[in-house]
Amino acid sequence: MDWGTELWDQFEVLERHTQWGLDLLDKYVKFVKERAEVEQAYAKQLRLPASVPTLRSLVKKYLPKRPTKDDPEVKFSQQQSFIQLLQEVNDFAGQRELVAESLGIQVCLELAKYSQEMKQERKMHFQEGRRAQQQLENGFKQLETSKRKFERDCREAEKAAHTAERLDQDINATKADVEKAKQQAHLRNHMAEESKNEYAAQLQRFNRDQAHFYFSQMPQIFDKLQDMDERRATRLGAGYGLLSEAELQVVPIIGKCLEGMKVAAESVDAKNDSQVLIELHKSGFARPGDLEFEDYSQVMNRVPSDSSLGTPDGRPELRAASSRSRAKRWPFGKKNKTVVTEDFSHLPPEQQRKRLQQQLEERNRELQKEEDQREALKKMKDVYEKTPQMGDPASLEPRIAETLGNIERLKLEVQKYEAWLAEAESRVLSNRGDSLSRHSRPPDPPATAPPDSSSSSNNSGSQDNKESSEEPPSEEGQDTPIYTEFDEDFEEPTSPIGQCVAIYHFEGSSEGTISMSEGEDLSLMEEDKGDGWTRVRRKQGEGEGYVPTSYLRVTLN
Repeated sequence: MDWGTELWDQFEVLERHTQWGLDLLDKYVKFVKERAEVEQAYAKQLRLPASVPTLRSLVKKYLPKRPTKDDPEVKFSQQQSFIQLLQEVNDFAGQRELVAESLGIQVCLELAKYSQEMKQERKMHFQEGRRAQQQLENGFKQLETSKRKFERDCREAEKAAHTAERLDQDINATKADVEKAKQQAHLRNHMAEESKNEYAAQLQRFNRDQAHFYFSQMPQIFDKLQDMDERRATRLGAGYGLLSEAELQVVPIIGKCLEGMKVAAESVDAKNDSQVLIELHKSGFARPGDLEFEDYSQVMNRVPSDSSLGTPDGRPELRAASSRSRAKRWPFGKKNKTVVTEDFSHLPPEQQRKRLQQQLEERNRELQKEEDQREALKKMKDVYEKTPQMGDPASLEPRIAETLGNIERLKLEVQKYEAWLAEAESRVLSNRGDSLSRHSRPPDPPATAPPDSSSSSNNSGSQDNKESSEEPPSEEGQDTPIYTEFDEDFEEPTSPIGQCVAIYHFEGSSEGTISMSEGEDLSLMEEDKGDGWTRVRRKQGEGEGYVPTSYLRVTLN
């Protein structure tokens, strides 16, 4: 996966991310420089006065200010390595060992020089991208100009034709006036035809330029930026390693901590960081298609009686067409300030699905916690009833009632988020299908495994809807029997208890399972009992067997 394909409409995101990467590089250079100053102070005296900055205060200064849970930058291996490096520095700060001052300076000078080179390269790529955007915008403006000229000439031609017709029917009009009006009408009609040809040519040229812009020019620029950012990340990781390697030569007694810093440096994965950026900011939108030709010449070919129907000049159709053209979404325009909604509908489809999935998982964890607390309170109440001297059972009633209320509230929230998640996933699948039909690029195969029996025993009430939002498990190892009970014969056929739709293809190669195709309608014969499998039957009655619950969208009767 590359930026030019997956992040084609995220110009501002790439601009911020590459700038953030350079800022992180400069931040590390500054950190090494200040670290060298601290080591110089250590070299002069073993015990530092309070006014001199210590390693611990330095580490605290550069640690992220936001909690790790709320900081999206922590998802990048570069940031994770930097935080781990700070923690390792904090661990050996108490050793008060002397480190040579030249170690940090060498790293600082090399990375500072490299940072300047990266800034120049980044500036060149974004200037090239902005020039390409400006050229496309200029082409769009020329297209709008030719379209408005075509519209204006069509109106003038129609007006001239009506004038010639009126003079021709006027008995008081002279032959010269009639002839002049006819010539004027012919001239206007010729001008309209020329405007039409010019508009058609301009439209064809713009659609060609737009296709080149979205599918060739900008992807190449974004791929260059990705290569630059990955080289910078790799060099930054090497810079992390230089600091640890230099210190290991002179401070063997803190080698364990420095080895941890080295591990942090080597854990920088430029390719993985590129993938993380895609996952964080992939919008899920489809690329814009070609603009349609808007024919304003139709009003010239109408018979005179047509003009008596509706408005006299037929201009509302032209205005409607113009308004539709102006309503086209322009991905490089300024974004309007969005209002945050509870269902995250203000986010792009892919990001909305991920946020809803996170919220649903949080609600399920809270629900499980409340249910565990309810069971604990019930057991405590039973103990109080059997042994009154240990406590009053009535004193637990308010807490039990509060816990039940929380459970009901969380169940409603789980249902609400499951419904929103199902809608979001349908939109994502719809966008993927549209992208497949237009660009012939398959979506990423699902890779998550189905839930095991231990995680679903307490959530059977909401499992059907929840599991429909999860991605299907890997089919690796499905050539061996999955469960021993699948080898047994099924019970006598009964009436279905619901309906379900296969949201993914499944190859039932194990005994007791059944194959199904994506989008296939099936009859639900038996609900998931907590092991991650559901028994279904084909509509035509051709077969019956078990399939992964996470592959289905279930509707109970």
